[in-house]
Amino acid sequence: MLTSEARTLLESDALAHLVTLNRDGSPQVSCVWVGLDGDDIVTAHQQRRLKVRNVERDPRVVLSIEASTFNERGLREYLVVHGLARVQEGGARDLLQALARVYMGPDAVFPPPQFQAPGFITRITPQKLGGVGPWAGP
Repeated sequence: MLTSEARTLLESDALAHLVTLNRDGSPQVSCVWVGLDGDDIVTAHQQRRLKVRNVERDPRVVLSIEASTFNERGLREYLVVHGLARVQEGGARDLLQALARVYMGPDAVFPPPQFQAPGFITRITPQKLGGVGPWAGP
């Protein structure tokens, strides 16, 4: 489902906007670091905050990422991923450290050494791609 261009953007240091659904149906948005694990988009969370609780209750999510490129009409490209997410307990520390190298630099140490909680990983299975760019189709 993910095109090579979408994979390249998802593996870059572009921040993603994760939209989950609150209990009342209203949107909740958070900026998150993202990476890929096979065909899943993954993000890590140190605590069970609202976005994690929302996914546990309702797996429907939308992710958007702004690219640094422009299309032939001069529009900034961006990727929108509609998907289903699931929360996996544990593994957040290792994923955050791997993502810190992408987002903060190759020598980054994050989370701080005193953070030992297992945390949570959100795994998003893409169902539909959109936006402006080569991943959006005709």
